[in-house]
Amino acid sequence: MRVGIVGAGATGLTAAFDAVRAGHDVTVLEASAELGGLAASIEVGGTPLERFYHHSFASDTAMIELIQELGLGDQLRFHKPTTGVYFDGKLHDFGTPVEMLKFPEFSMLDRFRFGASSALLKVIRNGARFNEVRALDWMRRWAGPKVTSTIWEPLLQGKFGEHAEDISMAWLWARIHCRTFELGYLHGGFDQVYRALTDAVTERGGKIEFNKPVSSITQPAEQVIVGAADGSSYEFDRLIVTVPQPAFAKAADIESDDVLWRNQYLGATCFILELDRSVIPYYWLNINDPEFPFLAVVEHTNMVDRQEYGGNHVVYVGNYVPREDWRFTTDPAELLRSFIPWLQRLNPDFDESWIQNWHFSKAGFAQPIVTPTYRSLIPPHTTHLPGVTLATMSQIYPQDRGQSYAIQMAHEVTEHLGLRQPEQQ
Repeated sequence: MRVGIVGAGATGLTAAFDAVRAGHDVTVLEASAELGGLAASIEVGGTPLERFYHHSFASDTAMIELIQELGLGDQLRFHKPTTGVYFDGKLHDFGTPVEMLKFPEFSMLDRFRFGASSALLKVIRNGARFNEVRALDWMRRWAGPKVTSTIWEPLLQGKFGEHAEDISMAWLWARIHCRTFELGYLHGGFDQVYRALTDAVTERGGKIEFNKPVSSITQPAEQVIVGAADGSSYEFDRLIVTVPQPAFAKAADIESDDVLWRNQYLGATCFILELDRSVIPYYWLNINDPEFPFLAVVEHTNMVDRQEYGGNHVVYVGNYVPREDWRFTTDPAELLRSFIPWLQRLNPDFDESWIQNWHFSKAGFAQPIVTPTYRSLIPPHTTHLPGVTLATMSQIYPQDRGQSYAIQMAHEVTEHLGLRQPEQQ
């Protein structure tokens, strides 16, 4: 069959890989000039680095298996990086169960409730019981008001802003239950995965076309007709759409009261700073202070050797914000200047002269807002067009994001459509 795929991110390229190996004629249409979607990369010190911080957990089996299949297994290494929390003007170690239980703000009762509630969430295997439960309500009841106000409430407020009180416990359960303390990174960048997938697709006759934002999707008869913004047109027997729901709904001219329009998304902004010295003593620092204008600081080179990036220290400063928020709309240079005083709160010695180079990225549809009603708003993979299948991150529930889950979803969709060979399954 002639198979079209909209989007060259993890889902789209994996689906293309499955379909082309099964002998189908595959064309991938990518709106940008880059591979990888939200895992797209730039070069830092001569090495590809993700625009937004990425790593893998030991539980990310789909990603690990794909990396092995592509012959990149030697580059995947697992680390035990350090984690901290900035709270009440201080940095606190918060990377191991012992460090968490020793958090100085906790009483003995707080420590017991924090440990017991976290252990309970690790044991519970089915997060569906939490679909309609609000995360902060559950945490206040089981982890306690002090633990919730110190740890969970600032984290949810930092990530979801005004929606923090309405986030589903299923979402938070997934983050506690499924994640591991060890983090894996593909040294040389996850860009290697997407380039290897591209090579595998094109070597088998598939095509990946860049700068092809899709403007229309119709199915007047048997064939699906896809129009691109540059005026080009394509005909497919099957089409897999991997872009966010609103982008598909707009292209398919779906009415605004349809479920595809109802899920809300936050945008993401992220600086990559190339520094001549370290700014924090951790790989990952959660900012548990609602006054701060950013959510997390990730010093990538506290996990990966900085010599891989030309010797500089590589630091991410990341955020999830509404697309109308000033942190999404402000000129990047001005935004960075506004962040400097806050970085100095984390490290009083920090000076703008430490920054040798910087990069800025943003994405408009980066984080679905997972409320108690979210599950009912997830559209099926099948659409009103019989030849069109939707496979987008909002359908990864309760995870909602992640390279491994995107890869697994691609396999499930291609298998369901009969586009994947039995030996691949």
